[in-house]
Amino acid sequence: MNRLKDASSPYLLQHRDNPVHWWEWGPEALAEATRQNKPILISIGYAACHWCHVMAHESFEDPDTAAVMNELFVNIKVDREERPDVDHVYMSALHLLGEPGGWPLTMFLTPEGEPFWGGTYFPKEPRFGRPGFVAVLREISRLYHAEPERVLKNRDAIKQHLAKVEAGDGGGLDLADLDRMGLRLTELIDTEHGGLKGAPKFPNPPILEYLLRYAGRTNDGAARHRFLLTLERMALGGIQDHLGGGFARYSVDERWLVPHFEKMLYDNAQLLELYALGFAETGRPLFRQAAEGIVTWLEREMTTPEGAFASSLDADSEGEEGRFYVWSLPEIRESLSEEDAAFFSKVYDISPEGNFEGHNIPNRLISGEAPAPVEQRLAALREKLLERRALRVRPDLDDKVLADWNGLMIGALVRAAPLLGRPDWIALAQRAYRFISVTMSRDNRLGHSWRGGSLIFPGFALDHAAMMRAALALHEATSDTAYLRDAEKWRDVLLREFMVRETGCLAMTAQGADPLVVRPQPTHDEAVPNANGVFTEALVRLAQITETTDDIQKAADVLSRLVGVARGSPLGHTSILNALDLHLRGLSIVVTGNNAASLHEAALQIPYPDRSVRWLRGDETLDDNHPAKALAASGTQAQALVCAGQRCSLPVMDAEGLKARVREMLAEEPGSPA
Repeated sequence: MNRLKDASSPYLLQHRDNPVHWWEWGPEALAEATRQNKPILISIGYAACHWCHVMAHESFEDPDTAAVMNELFVNIKVDREERPDVDHVYMSALHLLGEPGGWPLTMFLTPEGEPFWGGTYFPKEPRFGRPGFVAVLREISRLYHAEPERVLKNRDAIKQHLAKVEAGDGGGLDLADLDRMGLRLTELIDTEHGGLKGAPKFPNPPILEYLLRYAGRTNDGAARHRFLLTLERMALGGIQDHLGGGFARYSVDERWLVPHFEKMLYDNAQLLELYALGFAETGRPLFRQAAEGIVTWLEREMTTPEGAFASSLDADSEGEEGRFYVWSLPEIRESLSEEDAAFFSKVYDISPEGNFEGHNIPNRLISGEAPAPVEQRLAALREKLLERRALRVRPDLDDKVLADWNGLMIGALVRAAPLLGRPDWIALAQRAYRFISVTMSRDNRLGHSWRGGSLIFPGFALDHAAMMRAALALHEATSDTAYLRDAEKWRDVLLREFMVRETGCLAMTAQGADPLVVRPQPTHDEAVPNANGVFTEALVRLAQITETTDDIQKAADVLSRLVGVARGSPLGHTSILNALDLHLRGLSIVVTGNNAASLHEAALQIPYPDRSVRWLRGDETLDDNHPAKALAASGTQAQALVCAGQRCSLPVMDAEGLKARVREMLAEEPGSPA
């Protein structure tokens, strides 16, 4: 029987009517495999995954294929977004087998959950150079029963490698090292289209932030240009939804023209921060429009009735990838006047033959930006086409609420708001924050996924790290000490329940969580920044806000261990290196006195990679070890103090003076290496 009908995950519910006898992940499924002496087939995907849908339609909905699966295997279906720990273990196992990875992930396990072989998408019949799925099933079952020594050999080799934790070399890094890495990274950026060279092209936000930080440290014009070029080409390309706002997961080509049409919350959270930084750097309307488009999409399509944010929008509708987003020239002409249709089509690359498999993906890679009056006209036309598009069959929404992805978006909204003059975004962030921190929390710990009243608990390391980071952003923006207390609470949970003392790294899972074959401790950034990098940045920011001896020591201890790991493969650890840059160069701004709101606002308008902000309100005082302790208490007039390490500037009384002081101190020689 199929056991998915009571699942909370939209992805699992997509498979509840399959003739496959699916189990959810858990000890019951493993016990059943032991009872029947059958290997396990685990299929891992997510709701917005195009090839997951293809394999489902071809194989999992086919009674004959399902009969073979049911006869030979205990079959487990997993939503990788609900169980990133399970996905990480078995994706790592696939990589060890020499496969590049991807979803759907199809792995074969012993009844104890130990992986011994696998792949990704298998076609029902042999094609694409891949064997047919039924033939694979029969051969794996034969090997398991007839040649167990081969299975055990694979199992043991994979398990041995899975148990390894990436070791650091014990060395530190200073700004000179970061600059050398920044120079190498600059050379990897495509000088024509932006982004890392080649195709497919992913946004890679932590890498782009590293590039911007390097450009700011060194005044490297090439690095700055390539950062801005990447933002520009993405904003002009088809990867941005020019009608509805928001960005797709990635581009299949090197020009950013043809997206993989799924839209993920975590991508758009990270891109919101980058476009806000790009606007602060240049004032370009293109970057403002891209950032505001993300939030418009977020409010229109991704905000749940409870005020939190949904996970993703599917790539497919009506069984076809991208169908909801592409246009024909006749459709444009039906929707607009003849003159407007011709104008829009010229600007957005709409032609009779199409720019993608006979269809048109609206983009401005050819036409580029236009003067303000033209942009106003285009905005009205986009609105008309958006109304027309709304009549189409919509892609499915995965409306589960993930604490980690929500934490990323909450932080992004709060950080972007002052850079773009959008204080309303902070209220949007606070509403989501309240839902996560209250409804998805038990005994000071967070759950991971919520849908329809069902909570997956306990949460993972990234849930707590991303929400700690979000809490600090809200504290900086509002000066509400409740957010600071939350950040400290989740820090303590991470150090107590997720930190592995032997390695100095966070494990994905808490102590006492359901055991896996191994307890994963990844440090690499993937599509989402790694929990270790997010936590390190939050620790550094917390230490700069409070300047307590204990907070400073905790940040230094964690950072010193992880920097050693990052040295070996810096491109995969840029979130950790960005935290190191904040540690070495970040300024701490303390705002005090009466009627200091305008100074506080000016402090927040200084881009967040360069500073932390604390606004002392009421009877609040600084820690006795804070270098600004005496100056902060020196008067009642509104003032700002800018500190670097253990030295602080004299008080400044106005916004322009504050910005000038920050520029001066950022240009000075920074602190010691980590």
